[in-house]
Amino acid sequence: MSEPTLLVIADPSAPFLKALERMPDHTRMIVSNDPAKLNEAAPEADAILYAATKAGLLRGVLPHASRVRWIHSLWTGVDGILTPEMLAHPAQLTNGRGVFRWPLADWVMAAMLHFSFDLGRVIRQQQAGVWEPFLASMLEGKTLGIVGYGSIGSAAASRAKGFGMKIAALRRKEGKSDPLVGAFYTRPQLQDLLAASDYLLLATPVTPETRGMIGAAEIAAMKPSAVLINVGRGAVVDEAALIDALQSGKIRGAALDVFAVEPLPAGHPFYRMTNVLVSPHTADRVEGFLGPPVEAFLENLERFLKGEPLENLVDKHAGY
Repeated sequence: MSEPTLLVIADPSAPFLKALERMPDHTRMIVSNDPAKLNEAAPEADAILYAATKAGLLRGVLPHASRVRWIHSLWTGVDGILTPEMLAHPAQLTNGRGVFRWPLADWVMAAMLHFSFDLGRVIRQQQAGVWEPFLASMLEGKTLGIVGYGSIGSAAASRAKGFGMKIAALRRKEGKSDPLVGAFYTRPQLQDLLAASDYLLLATPVTPETRGMIGAAEIAAMKPSAVLINVGRGAVVDEAALIDALQSGKIRGAALDVFAVEPLPAGHPFYRMTNVLVSPHTADRVEGFLGPPVEAFLENLERFLKGEPLENLVDKHAGY
């Protein structure tokens, strides 16, 4: 391919763009987050790197991007960019699947330790100037149930194993065994997995199959002492049912990094609940967190330029 053009949808001042200087010399790069400039450059592009947070920028570009044969999202989640324009476009779509797994796995461990040692109570007592000893619990011997046993789920399982936890996981169909997982469940056995879990990790993308999959009936199957942790997508959970369960004590608590509506609206009940840990969709944002996804993109760019099969292909219609 001679002098291919890469259209990068991003803030031109973003520090991570410096890493793109390592692209092959013969590759032309256009960087912008201005809709007019993007639309003007789109007909010249052979590939698009979507590294912004406003999905509308990509949506507006696609009808003008007739030459584009490959679109890469720097991020893992693609539900926000699977617009009718994306579904209709013939270009292959890839994403940053797996690149944020270790920060997310560490956050999951932090959330479980938060509830295991009741650190919320520790902070409240400190702020109130109260000295009131109490019993905590350990993670060893507890069961981490995982819905969405992909790169994030398996990374969390690896971390949890180090704490002596048991691992149970849901997968769509029967498959090979995994040394980290003590028991696998299929979708018809979801409530059995929920009943067995002391901590329930949701690490699944939102698709027609997973949207609202954790509702009132599923939460009712959980142990009263269980904690729900969501680092996947907010729409996987029926938030009204979760709020009811948390307020009534049907489950112990929840640690949430994703929500049905983001930013979480002011005055939302989650903000006021002492048994909820709220994170503003930043569980994977650690120092240098954009390094791995940029490296993954550059590796895929090399494949694209050589005409080789791409990694992390997304099935646009399946949603992941």
